[in-house]
Amino acid sequence: MSPYEQLLHIAFHAPNDVRYYLTPTALRAYDAFRRAPRPEQPFRFEQVRLGLALGLLKLVADLGDHHESRQVLDVLHRALNEAKSPEAIDGIISREAKLFDRLYENLYVNEEGEELLNLFARTLDADAPELLEDVALEAVDLARTLDFSADEDEDE
Repeated sequence: MSPYEQLLHIAFHAPNDVRYYLTPTALRAYDAFRRAPRPEQPFRFEQVRLGLALGLLKLVADLGDHHESRQVLDVLHRALNEAKSPEAIDGIISREAKLFDRLYENLYVNEEGEELLNLFARTLDADAPELLEDVALEAVDLARTLDFSADEDEDE
């Protein structure tokens, strides 16, 4: 299983999340990119980028129960599953630009959350498959160490 797929399975493990987020498009994005003919590669690359961003943002949302993260998560999910071209992805994202702007407002995260947000930013900035691969590997390593119980303890 690729680091991309590992991250998705770590981030989306609850049964409802699996059914909603782990669509065939999301699960196959990495393999589709690897097998895509050259003309399709830009679109398939964007799908992988969206999938990685989706997994990272889900971890941020779960770590801090952050409403804005969940809203952006839904936009990424929609772009990944509905768009049929890079331009369509841009269109979906652009229509919801205010959500992305608000993502960092009133956001308090611990050190792990900051690392996730850094990986999220690197995912959005990546312009080569190798960079996404590096982010995916780092994200899987980090995701395996996250402690979601710390937030629950503070709520009690």
